[in-house]
Amino acid sequence: MKGEDETVVSPRPRLSLSWDDGHILAVDQRALPHEYRLLRIETVEQLTDAITSLAVRGAPAIGLAGALGVALSACRNSSGSGVDEAAVRADAARLSAARPTAVNLAWAVRRALTRLAGGPEAVLAEAMAMVEEDVTVNRAAVVRAADLVQSLVPDRPVRVLTHCNTGRLATAAVGTALGAIIELRERGRIAEVLVDETRPLLQGARLTAWELGEAGVPYRLCVDSAAAAAMARGMVDCVLAGADRIAANGDVANKIGTYGLAVAAARHGIPFVIVAPESSWDRELADGSGIVVEERDPGEVTGFAGVEAAPAGAAVFNPAFDVTPAELVTAIVSEVRVFRPHGSHGTSRPREVSA
Repeated sequence: MKGEDETVVSPRPRLSLSWDDGHILAVDQRALPHEYRLLRIETVEQLTDAITSLAVRGAPAIGLAGALGVALSACRNSSGSGVDEAAVRADAARLSAARPTAVNLAWAVRRALTRLAGGPEAVLAEAMAMVEEDVTVNRAAVVRAADLVQSLVPDRPVRVLTHCNTGRLATAAVGTALGAIIELRERGRIAEVLVDETRPLLQGARLTAWELGEAGVPYRLCVDSAAAAAMARGMVDCVLAGADRIAANGDVANKIGTYGLAVAAARHGIPFVIVAPESSWDRELADGSGIVVEERDPGEVTGFAGVEAAPAGAAVFNPAFDVTPAELVTAIVSEVRVFRPHGSHGTSRPREVSA
């Protein structure tokens, strides 16, 4: 029996990536849901490949991986005479370019580089501090987002639709939009989650469904093109999604298919909420027209898991992301605020609510 002055401490969340004796350990998201496998990354080249192949994915997670990659490079390029800064900065440039749309990657790499003059230990300390911050930031954001969803749908458990994967796999731990869903479940406020499969690489079917199953959250998978029909049939109370880059006006870049969800949600008067850390904002961009959208290998569309589905030589349009205009976003929730873009549906006037 616990004593009256004992404190119950929440268990530390499992990290999706960490540092281990001079190497980076990361969950290989390509293997899920059938196998939980850790990658032991020893070089910047291996890390860049892990990011581009989506073994490590999710805007916050690839940012943290980038910071750890700078530490890895600093360790590999140091000697008794000091750190070869030119070599480390060249590695950092390659890491930043691995995926151009998510602002977190370049942001985290730049931050890690600010400690380069202090040597490998200083760079690693900064990267590990960022991992710890990510956990804290996510906890704050998901609580704020769950509070908002409860205020938007106050009278019953919520039926949420989500897209791609925004859970602990996409961050250091906890997650963003998916973290908010799990927080709502812990409050007894989730009726069901509809999970878009998220073509072409099925992050929803493979990763989000796996995380929801682990957390005991009731869910159903749907093909991406069924989401609007689900809204029309009254099956969705709120859409929750993440973000890879947010422009100053609130335009949001996220996994391809997000824009279509926002259009459908606006048509049906359903709140469309983005959950993302402050590090996902790019305030140097006035609006989303300046966001570079990554286009990926046509083979991701013409087949899957080695099985070809399209005619040989079929031309392909395969953007990894799309940009949702701010006016279609009900609110953007971070660790410190709820931002309601000017003219967004579901709001009477633009406003920003801080902590």
